[in-house]
Amino acid sequence: MRKNIFIIILLLVACDKSIHDDRRALAKKLTQENILVDGHIDVPYRISQENSDVGISTEGGDFDFPRAKSGGLNAPFMSIYIPAEKETNGTAKDYADQLISSVEDLVTTYPNKFAIPKSLDELRNQVEQGKISLPLGMENGAAIEGSLENLEYFYNRGVRYITLTHSKSNHISDSSYDGSRPWKGLSEFGKKLVGEMNALGIMIDVSHVSDEAFWQVMEISSAPVIASHSSARHFTPGFERNMSDAMIIALAEQGGLIMVNFGSTFISAKSRSSQASIAALVESYMRESNLSKESPIIEEYTRSLYKDKFVYADLDDVLDHFDHIRNLVGVDHIGIGSDFDGVGDSLPIGLKDVSEYPNLVFGLLERGYSEEDIKKILGGNLLRVWHENETYAAFHGR
Repeated sequence: MRKNIFIIILLLVACDKSIHDDRRALAKKLTQENILVDGHIDVPYRISQENSDVGISTEGGDFDFPRAKSGGLNAPFMSIYIPAEKETNGTAKDYADQLISSVEDLVTTYPNKFAIPKSLDELRNQVEQGKISLPLGMENGAAIEGSLENLEYFYNRGVRYITLTHSKSNHISDSSYDGSRPWKGLSEFGKKLVGEMNALGIMIDVSHVSDEAFWQVMEISSAPVIASHSSARHFTPGFERNMSDAMIIALAEQGGLIMVNFGSTFISAKSRSSQASIAALVESYMRESNLSKESPIIEEYTRSLYKDKFVYADLDDVLDHFDHIRNLVGVDHIGIGSDFDGVGDSLPIGLKDVSEYPNLVFGLLERGYSEEDIKKILGGNLLRVWHENETYAAFHGR
């Protein structure tokens, strides 16, 4: 009798391992055989700050060609990130041009590896050719500099979504990170800009905007809107940078989608708490030592604290966000917006770079998502929203 029970246990274990292995293989297959869109990767800013050739294998960072190929990533939005101070000193447009040019230089250097699409059809064709298609998303509309001519200029350079603001309120919108709310949402120019973006077919990105600005965008936009790299506020109460349930529902009702950010502090309340504790310790040490944040001593102290005290999220924490959004609005309104190369050493265990998308897909399979569900999450949903923006512009644009 005991022998029979032991044999049954061995058979169950073998069956579980077989199912596990099959799902691992299917996860890899799904990432390799479909268009995989990531809504936000900060490669342009990274290569502007360090000498990295992402066309080959790199030591640091979260993205390079070999790892992207391994992970199945073939349509990452390159973030044209404009730091807030660029608006203050009047260099935002010039800086955006520099970053766009850096992506163009990458394509020139590796024409068989990379390409920049200016339409959905171009993206599909580039992926079919085996290239990694690099659509452009501008993070911080500061580079528009109050000019609708500049909006069209950046459209012509390939920008297909614009995050209206970033860490500080700008001339377009209040920021979720900024206690100063000069516009109580969108500025008058910002409200006009939303309509002009619709007319050109540029997707509106509400990541980083204040709640008031989000609701005004919902009232004004005639085309579906995205949150290119945000997560669910349900898990991080009080963190305005993430989206509340009501906002996610409104976004979905309008046809848009939320693309989940992988950064641990976007995902986990425990991670956010550990970060706050570290910040308090650093602040106290700075006061006691009469040192600035830029001091090498403070920088080293901060690094040591993060090494010892920072709490990383893990894959299950990330999957919880996907489940929560699915339960709220269904799989048609979920995407991936990792923020690779943008959140530093805060990525969750199991999703440390672009080679690890299969881990995410395996987790989704384990939680009962169908292959069709996963294809939508990988890229189908974003491609639908892009198509709807293109279609609106074709019939209602200038």
